[in-house]
This record gives sequence, C-alpha cells and structure tokens, in this order.
Amino acid sequence: MPESDTRIASVVDHLFRSSAGQMVSYLTRVLGPAHLDLAEEAVQDALTKALQTWPFSGIPDNPPGWLLHVARNRALDLVRHRGVVLQKTSEIVVELSQPQAEPRLELPEALRDDELCMIFLACNPTLPRDSRVALSLKAVSGFSVKEIARAFLCDPATIAQRLVRAKRQIREQGIAFELPPAHELGKSLDSVLEVIYLLFNEGYAAHAGDDLVRHDLCSEALRLALLVADSPVSQPKAHALVSLLAFQGARLAARVDDNGELVLLQDQDRSKWDLRLIALGSRRLAMSAEGDELSQFHVQAAIASIHAQAKDPSTTDWEAILDLYDDLMALNPSAVVALNRIVALGKVHGPECALDELTAIQEDPALRDYYLLPSTRASLLAESGEFSQAANYFAAALRRPCSEPERRFLTRRMQECRDQSLRQQKPS
Repeated sequence: MPESDTRIASVVDHLFRSSAGQMVSYLTRVLGPAHLDLAEEAVQDALTKALQTWPFSGIPDNPPGWLLHVARNRALDLVRHRGVVLQKTSEIVVELSQPQAEPRLELPEALRDDELCMIFLACNPTLPRDSRVALSLKAVSGFSVKEIARAFLCDPATIAQRLVRAKRQIREQGIAFELPPAHELGKSLDSVLEVIYLLFNEGYAAHAGDDLVRHDLCSEALRLALLVADSPVSQPKAHALVSLLAFQGARLAARVDDNGELVLLQDQDRSKWDLRLIALGSRRLAMSAEGDELSQFHVQAAIASIHAQAKDPSTTDWEAILDLYDDLMALNPSAVVALNRIVALGKVHGPECALDELTAIQEDPALRDYYLLPSTRASLLAESGEFSQAANYFAAALRRPCSEPERRFLTRRMQECRDQSLRQQKPS
C-alpha cells in the first residue's frame, strides 16, 4: 500500500533541510564552483524523484544515502548528455561513476568538509553582502528562493537576481572551492561570521511581517556557526559567535506568549529559557577566551551571559552590562550599539540621564527608520512619569517599520500611557 503523501513530503522536507546543502556542496566540489547551478539542479531532481517514488516503493532504510546516490547519477547524466562541463569532464565522470561507499544513516564527514568550503565560497568578501546572505541560504542551507524572499520581505525576483549575479561573479572571478589560504583567512572568516550573525538577527527580530521570531533562520544560523567554530579554520571569535547565538536562542520560546504577543526581557518566564543552550553558550564563551583578539561577538556574548545568569530582572548586573557596552562602543561605535548602551545607562543612572544621551544620537541617519529610537525615548519618559509625551513617542514608533507583534505591543503601551496621563490630569 502506498505510504501517505503527507508523511513522504514531511520526510523529504526534513532531508532537504538537513542534507541538501551538503549534497550541493559535494557536487560543487566535483563539478567546480562555476557549475553551482548544475549541482543544485541535480539535488533538486533527486528530491523530486523521492517525492515521486517513495509513496510506492516506501522510504529507504537510509534516505540521505539514497538521495546522494540519485543526485550523483543525475549530475553524471547532466555532464554526459548536456556537455555543460567543458573542463576536466573525464575526471568528473570518473569521480561520479565510482561506486558509492557503504551508505550510512548520516552523510559522511567529507561532505561536511565540502559544506564548510561552500559557506566560504558563498561568503567570499568580494561578493555584495546581500548576495552572500542569499547564496548562503540557497546553496548551504537549502532554502528556496521563495523562502528567502519571505524571510527578508523581498520580491522573489529580487532574490533570484542576487543569486544570478553572485554565481556570475564566482564564474568570472574564478573563485575557488576551497578554504581560504592563511593570508586571506581573517577577512574571509569575518565575512562568514558576519553573514551568520545577520541570518540569526533577521530570525530573532523580524522587523516586519506577522512573525516576531523566525525559528528556521535562528536554528540554521546556530548550525552554521557551530560548523565554522568546530572546523580547522576556527578562531576564538567563532566560538564567541556560537556563544552569543546560543544565549540569544535560549530565550526564543519566552519572547512571545501563547497568543504570539511580544514579551520584553524583564517580563519573560525564565523557566522557558533553554538550559541546554545556556550551557552551550557558557562553554563556548570560555573557549573564546583564548588569544588576544577581542571581537564584538565576545562582548555581545558576555552581555548575553549576564542576562542568562540573572535569576530575575532585579538581580541583573546592569553596571557590568554598561561597562561592556562601553567596550562594544570602542569596537563598533554604531548608532544601534549607542542606543542599546543608553538603555543600560538608564538602568544604572536613571531615565533622566539616559534621555540626555538619547538626544545626542536622535538625528543619526542610521536610526531614521528604526522604531526602537522613539520607543526607547517613550519608555524612558514613562519611567520619568511623563506619560503624555511617552504616548506621543510610542505613536511615532508606530509610524516606522516593525513586525505585527511589535506593532500590537507599541499600541498597547501607547494606550497605557494615555490612560496614565488622563489619571494624572484628574483632580485628586
């Protein structure tokens, strides 16, 4: 009896997420980075064949091994019949024609090495940043063009164009499928870590749309960070990034309530925090202490660790956090970091002091459309008892881009401040 189409689709979808990037990476190594499109096509065809045949033949004992075998054969067919590979065709045919090693339930370690090379290829510093992000999600993580577009609120055609341009640039520049040489490692590793950090941030704080958190992006970013941190080209800052993502990821389940509404850090149910991820964050933070380099990931991970260690909001060491934000400003003096530092300043020295510093950055162009600028001022004014002004700034925040849960949160806070303002105006 044919198996359920729904179950088959679920299994294939899981395999697509867990194995597609490794198979594409392997085939890209064999075919050459100039033929990344062919590698992706072969893997996609293998997944399609699984959807077509497994309902009748049943799911094989080793699904990843089955898919890899079919993808290899499909790539071999493409090479032979299309003649698309113009160089080293005979060597490629020999490689793809060799009998596959005894399949295992997990893909071989060599495929993980290929995946590591793929992420360095996708994040080559010469590629535009947006293209690096899109190519990493497509080639390394198995996201479709539509999924990438939905994650970043772009038109699918825009994402497709970025991918086409990135692949063309790889061909034209002859970018190699290999780990960077020692003299280029620092810049290349920085590019990889930056892309992973951007992926996690987009998932952790979606700034538009119906979702506040996109768990698939967060999970994939942590997986990629671990892949890099546990590789031969790792440096302490890679462990620092894993630590940061683990600490932040530990709070994901508590960031929204059962109704999907935003819950601020101080109001979160800490029993929902993932203790395994907190432990991972602590271990990796200790591992990141080797060497002399202090990266922004080190400092951000240290800040996140203080929040993770606090039993409740009242025990949070805000003075230590403020000191760390001073260090972060020295490393990355951006307007967003300055805004976060002002929040810590308010916790240590009071809202009036924080409001004074907020005035100094309010005209920064980088914060022009950032809803947290007026929202932060609104919160500080509310703490100072200036509820009418606070309501006005919450209203200003609502006029800037944000996700639907954030919009509902800002609306509630605006109304609360208006109610408080009316109570202040009533005669006692």
